[in-house]
Amino acid sequence: MSTDNRTKQCQLILALDLEDRESAIKLLQRAGNELQWVKIGLQMFTRYGPDYVREIADLGKRIFLDLKLHDIPNTVAKAIESISQLPVDMLTIHTCGGKEMMSNAVASQQQTAPHLKLLGVTVLTSMDAASLNEIGLSRSPDEQVLSLASLAEESGMSGLVCSTHEVGKIHAIHGDAFALVTPGIRPTGSEAGDQKRVMTPSEAARVGSDFIVVGRPIYQAANPKKVVSRIRDELLVS
Repeated sequence: MSTDNRTKQCQLILALDLEDRESAIKLLQRAGNELQWVKIGLQMFTRYGPDYVREIADLGKRIFLDLKLHDIPNTVAKAIESISQLPVDMLTIHTCGGKEMMSNAVASQQQTAPHLKLLGVTVLTSMDAASLNEIGLSRSPDEQVLSLASLAEESGMSGLVCSTHEVGKIHAIHGDAFALVTPGIRPTGSEAGDQKRVMTPSEAARVGSDFIVVGRPIYQAANPKKVVSRIRDELLVS
């Protein structure tokens, strides 16, 4: 893996949320070798399964498996044991599953896959205060994120997935306890789409994100490789 300043400062992850395997493989070929990290989510994992993860890893990409596991503690622990057989570097679980679920997940990870980073999903970037209120939560997104972050640290989680707007507050309270992965990134000039809390790559790097996740601005581009290079350059000078 490259060791230039860009990867030390803040790394780019491509959200590989496409309609089919062939389109995904073509996109990775067009995106070029500068792209090191790929996020595989529910859409592709449920269609193609573990073999798809191995296929992408065989192309030289590091895998962020974004399954957002949320179940009873034993089931999540067993799922992580199964995932430990795959070439996965990061995996998401929902922090709202509670401390016992997260603690069991961490115990399973430490026993079966010491290299694997477990990331706690706090508040989805598609949600705002009104969305939280609809499901009975009167807290603001910031308050909910910080509450769940404290539970995650107590449980031994490696990192968090959160909005860039909470990164500074998490660092202020938890220091460098977590690797922070931030979706909701839109390069300058891109539409926000269904994301409500967004920043540009340079803004995300400046507030302290360790990884940024970008999808449509790359895979909808006429020249994905050029967009990847532009984002990496933006991270380098941030």
